[in-house]
Amino acid sequence: MSLKRKAAALAADASKKPKPNATITSFFAAIPGSTSTSTTNGTTTLTTAAANFDKDAWVAKLSDEHKELLKLEIDTLHESWLPHLKDVLVSPRFLDLKRFLKKELESGKTVYPPMDHVYSWSRHTPLNTVKAVILGQDPYHGPNQAHGLAFSVLPPTPAPPSLRNIYIALKKDYPSFSPPPNKGGLLTPWADRGVLLLNTCLTVRRGEANSHAGKGWELLTQKVIETVAKVRTRGVVFLAWGKPAEQRVKGVDPERHSILKSVHPSPLSASRGWFDCGHFKKTNEWLVKRYGEGSEIDWNLDVDPEEAGT
Repeated sequence: MSLKRKAAALAADASKKPKPNATITSFFAAIPGSTSTSTTNGTTTLTTAAANFDKDAWVAKLSDEHKELLKLEIDTLHESWLPHLKDVLVSPRFLDLKRFLKKELESGKTVYPPMDHVYSWSRHTPLNTVKAVILGQDPYHGPNQAHGLAFSVLPPTPAPPSLRNIYIALKKDYPSFSPPPNKGGLLTPWADRGVLLLNTCLTVRRGEANSHAGKGWELLTQKVIETVAKVRTRGVVFLAWGKPAEQRVKGVDPERHSILKSVHPSPLSASRGWFDCGHFKKTNEWLVKRYGEGSEIDWNLDVDPEEAGT
């Protein structure tokens, strides 16, 4: 069963379960200078400010060294994000980060997530699809875990403690919530439904938590947050769990967007109010109030990993 058919089936009991997403035309109204949609003969066309961006021309202006250093960004960063992030990518701080990563890999260090997954958050959740933003910190630093989405782990790795606590809070909001099969932690269904799962730092050395913190990733991911806050002018929900995440959203306009704050779901802090934060239901209530029925996020995760993708 496809993900869309699965989501439709889950909607059968609408009074108990969060509803699947509405179509892109019903959720995203025209936003002057950023995002608009038009429909002709049943075909929806999305137009963004990115439409004026000539990627080939931008790449052509890069030096040979910069082309080499930014190959990952050129090849794998979704083009809805690239026009908004390009100036950060060519900044001295970010280029130094890429030189650092190159040395890490050339010296034989194992870096997570695998390079082709570093920007998977951008591909699963293009800018024009963002409904909510969940902020994480550092990627998981064990094998077969991190794959570019905050809090998410690849199967067959079981859900880590923080994610299990997320499930508990979700179950309180929606008693019919279904986690991934086999005690898993794959969150790609959320990302595909408009939940941007963004870590502050996008890489880590194997077995060494925070080993790539402070190297330059923070500059880029802060720009991602600022871009969502600026471009998604009709408003999205920012879920800031823990003090570091709260600092990241300090510049977000609380009149335009919903900002939900709580302690982090880590076992070290969850007992201080996480389980009763109600963020998942509050997110959907805000979306419905802002956009109408059908704009809710389907939080259920009982999707076959092969269908969900990575």
